[in-house]
Amino acid sequence: METPIVKIAHLSHRYSVQWAIRDINFEIYQKGVLGLLGSNGAGKSTTMNIMCGVLNQTEGEVYIDGVNFRADPIRAKLNIGFLPQRPPLYADLTVDEYLRYCAELRSVPPREIRERVEMAKQKCGVTRFSRRVIKFLSGGYQQRVGIAQAIIHGPKFVVLDEPTNGLDPNQILEIRQLIKEIAEDRSVLLSTHILSEVEATCDHIKMIEAGHLVFSGTIGEFNNYLQPDSLVATFKQPPGEDELRTIPGISAVEPLSAGAFRLRFNADDDVTCRVVDLSVARGWALSEITVERCSLDTVFAQLSGKRDQQTRTNA
Repeated sequence: METPIVKIAHLSHRYSVQWAIRDINFEIYQKGVLGLLGSNGAGKSTTMNIMCGVLNQTEGEVYIDGVNFRADPIRAKLNIGFLPQRPPLYADLTVDEYLRYCAELRSVPPREIRERVEMAKQKCGVTRFSRRVIKFLSGGYQQRVGIAQAIIHGPKFVVLDEPTNGLDPNQILEIRQLIKEIAEDRSVLLSTHILSEVEATCDHIKMIEAGHLVFSGTIGEFNNYLQPDSLVATFKQPPGEDELRTIPGISAVEPLSAGAFRLRFNADDDVTCRVVDLSVARGWALSEITVERCSLDTVFAQLSGKRDQQTRTNA
């Protein structure tokens, strides 16, 4: 049987009397990018800090490539690369000096340090800044150096905590592409509270909310799991709001601009067809209709609600 790259078994942690995470279980086998999604305070950082050996859990076990973290933390850490939300950079060192230092910390054999430094710089696109003092690099390139230190020892598992925070749109696109390239030969865990970040980068999603794992699956399964609850319709001859509210299944109407409305509906597959049919029958001249994706808050609420319902059913 194949050994998972990461195995989390009944993981729980308590700060004082408050449980931050409770009975989290999952395994990671595949290479690629796995998104760890959750709202602020959901328990993502606690989970990552335990997985990377920064925090000792209250209950449960973590295995990295089959090695129990509690039993042999040094061996387990050899296969982990970690980029915290604030990159652990020494701003007064050059890129080369810093990466050599990181290689030594990660127990890279002395004869391999130069090669590993060059590999990490090339992979992260910072080779031309080898002699540049880190504090004089832009935010995007400092983030690249932070990623370089996370992969310099060739780990099988890399954890990136909010790696695009504070970057401009161009830098975000560059870091996303870099993450995908790094994930070609290892498993990468990307933590974020931004749904679009996960959709743009990840192959699979695990979602934590209120300290519990509420979803685990592929991006496609995630999209199919949640039902949309609104659509935007634009009419050249728009009806009144009251008339739109009379459509069966419509629960609320929100005017957006001239002729455009957001129509919220209950779970009903026929609402879109009804709007189209009524537009033809009543001469509203429908020009565009789009089913909207759920907001992230709605996603969290739906998944948490489904989990609570399943818990009550199984009780």
